[in-house]
This record gives sequence, C-alpha cells and structure tokens, in this order.
Amino acid sequence: MTVKLSLATLPDLPANVARPDYDRASLRAGIVHFGVGNFHRSHQAVYLDELLNSGQGHDWAIVGAGVFDGEKAGRARLAEQDWLTTVVEQDSGHMSARVTAAMVDFLMPGDAAAIIERLADPAIRIVSLTITEGGYFIDPASGLFNPTHPDIVADARNIAAPKTVFGIILAGLRRRRQDGIVPFTVMSCDNIPHNGRVTADAVIGLARLVDESFADWVRDTVAFPNSMVDRITPATTDRERGILASDFGVDDNWPVFCEPFKQWVMEDRFTDGRPALEKVGVQFVHDVAPFELMKIRILNGGHATIAYPAGLMDIHFVHEAMENPLVRAFLAKLEREEIMPTVPPVPGVVLEEYCQLIERRFSNPKIGDTVRRLCLDGSNRQPKFIIPTIADRLEAGGGITGLALESALWCRYCFGTTDSGAVIEPNDPNWTRLQATARAAREAPGAWLAMEDIYGEVGKSAPFAAAFAHGLDALWALGTGETLTRYLGDSL
Repeated sequence: MTVKLSLATLPDLPANVARPDYDRASLRAGIVHFGVGNFHRSHQAVYLDELLNSGQGHDWAIVGAGVFDGEKAGRARLAEQDWLTTVVEQDSGHMSARVTAAMVDFLMPGDAAAIIERLADPAIRIVSLTITEGGYFIDPASGLFNPTHPDIVADARNIAAPKTVFGIILAGLRRRRQDGIVPFTVMSCDNIPHNGRVTADAVIGLARLVDESFADWVRDTVAFPNSMVDRITPATTDRERGILASDFGVDDNWPVFCEPFKQWVMEDRFTDGRPALEKVGVQFVHDVAPFELMKIRILNGGHATIAYPAGLMDIHFVHEAMENPLVRAFLAKLEREEIMPTVPPVPGVVLEEYCQLIERRFSNPKIGDTVRRLCLDGSNRQPKFIIPTIADRLEAGGGITGLALESALWCRYCFGTTDSGAVIEPNDPNWTRLQATARAAREAPGAWLAMEDIYGEVGKSAPFAAAFAHGLDALWALGTGETLTRYLGDSL
C-alpha cells in the first residue's frame, strides 16, 4: 500500500520518510525560479527546505515559473501533489527519502503577464534560474551574448509581451523601476563559467536593444551573483517512481533521485537581502571563479570524458562506465595529464583529493545516472566544459592528445551509430547538423573542426587538428576499445 503524496497525506507517510517540520501555509514567497526541473528540486529547493526546517527564512519560499509549453507537464505533475517533491538520496551504503515543501506555487509556463505581475511584487527579492547551458543565448565560439538571436530580437521589438526568460525578467524589472521598487537579484544556478556575468550580459544586452538608459539602470542597480552548484541528479523515469513506491511507500508523480553530495558556492552580492543559506552549508565567498573553474573542468569535463566512449560501447549507466577499466583509466589519465594542470589553486581544496571524490561520485551504483544524459547537448556543453581547456593547453604548449581524442569521440558519437552498429537516437538540439558534419568528417576530419561557432580559434590550430584527425581515424579503423587501449599505452 502506497500513500499518494499531498499536503493532506503528509501525516500518513511512512515513518522512514522525512517530512517538513514547518507549516507550509505559514510560508511567504520571496523567490521566483525559472526552470523547475530535477536539479533545482534536488539542490536549491533542498537547501531552502533545510533552512525552513530550522525555523528561519519563512519569507523565502519559491514560486516556479517557465516559458516553454513542455514545462506544463511537470507543473501538472506537481500541482496534483500541492507542489511537494520527494527527494531520495542514495549511494552504495545509504538511501533516504524526504519530502520538501519549499515551493508554494508554480505559475503557468508561458503566461508572461502573470509572471511579470509576480516579479513586480516587492515580496519577490530573488529571481533564480536553472535553464540549462543552452538557455543563455551565448555564441559558443566567442562565449558572449548573441543580441542577434531571433528570439532576442523579437523580445526587443515587443518587450511588453516577451517570450524569453530574459525578456520576462526585464519586463519585471521595468515594472519595479516604474513603481519605485528595489530591483530583485538575478541568481543563475546553471553550470556555466561566470554564470552571474553571463546572466547580466543577457539581461543588460537585451535591455540595450530596448532603451539605453534602462540598460544603464539595470547595470547599476541589479545584482547578478556568480555561483558554483553541484549535485548529480539524473532524470526521473518509471524506475525511480517504482523504487520510491516499493522501498518507501510513497506515490509521487515526479520524485527526484540524487547523490548525497551537494555543494553551493556563491558570491554574497544581493540587492535586497537573501536567505541565511550559510546556516545550511552554502559557502559565501568573495570570488567564486576558482571553485567554478575546478568544478566545470574536472567534474563536467570528466562527465564528457566518460560519456562518449561509454556511449559508443553501448554502456547504459554511468556507474557501469566507471566499472569498465578502459573508460575509468581514460578518465584518470586525461584528468591528471591534461585537465587538472589547467586548474589554478583553489582555496582550501587539494585538487587530487577533489578528483578522487569525483571518481567516487561517478562510480555510485545507486544513482542510476545514464550515459545518454551525459552525452546530451554536446554542442552547448563542449564549448563550455572542454574546448576552453584545449585552448589553455595549446597556449601553454602542453599536450592535447587526450583532449583531441575526447573531441573525436564526440564526433564519432554524433555520426549516429555505436561500435556495434546500434542506432544512436538524436541527442542534441543541433543533431541534424552535427550528424551531417560527423559523416563528412569520416573522410575529411577538418569538416568537424570547421564548425567555428563551436570550436572558434581552437579548430584552426594545426597541432589540435592533426591530433583530432589521428584520433578520429583510429576510432573508425580500430574501434573505441582498441583506440583507448593504445592511448592508455601511449602508443596512439
């Protein structure tokens, strides 16, 4: 017998399921969050839930928001259970479930007028974002905001009825300026280098297309703190719903499964206050950049390192990839020889210990993270997690054999078949283009690097182009396993 999750059934939950220590009815909204997905609900919402459980921060509850029709399905699932989420943490020696109640509402995705009205409310003091790496209108080659994107141009022409996240945020700020209300802080929680600056570039860049004086006001009065966020959180499937029902007796439409580890490092820069998150483990620092670079290169770059060889060898789960001696050794060698040397010292962190922690987290057999999820959206992730590392290695005159092989593995994956001949279903917003280019690159490897919007100057480097071509040729001639074997033996 399972208990259907709702506010009314909280008292009926099994004893092994933790539940809120606070009265949800006593909460007041202080945050509007765009991108109510699994990561947000396992990370920011969990930190806030812990703060609320301590008896503090009850005026910092979350209101969900979104801009895409696809987000309506998630909203409907949460609406049926009063916006509650069951968060299950698990690794090889630990499994626990808790119900979080930090969200008090979820505005209809795409209803810009209703969202702008909520953003104009003085009670809302933070707008936070988890809209994925691809949601910031960044030119991959330059790393800068692209003001010519059609969606941005459309919002600039009709900022009163915006369609993008940044247009809605800007419309909300405009209302607050007109009403004499202190602007809210805009807080990115996405895995992007300098995510606060990137967010500021998008909001201010759009504002400049609308009104220069308004753009200057946003620049001078709105805070965009940088942050580093970290927690491995796979997608929810019927597998996770079934485990929750059988092991904990809870029927949840959209539970979140995640690892026990979580981390949040943030600049303490806010326009109108913030929750006392330092009391629940958030680290506030003057400069996030060292932590951010370490995480993006070692963890996110590490994910990319294991994703494509595992995908080509038909490995389904990430922990199974780490059980494969070739994949694990490829990660270890590439991290220590080419990635970690590009990471400057981080206060209070021993990089080798951090790398070992990452390897243990990737090896967690309980998390159920999939290789396909790690392979997703390479056209947005590679320019942020891998290509800058290549650029730094080239500038320093260091070796790039392993990084070139990682890029060749991504190209080979985008061809659309595994080594066994199994079809790889589209796994990138730009899959059609990537697949066509990967097929051309089989005979002419330079075609892949000619995607200047992705590779920029790195693609024009003769040493990198030679190493990439050699790696791609080896993958086609020898297969993934033998290519990795030769790389590991320094004979590629």
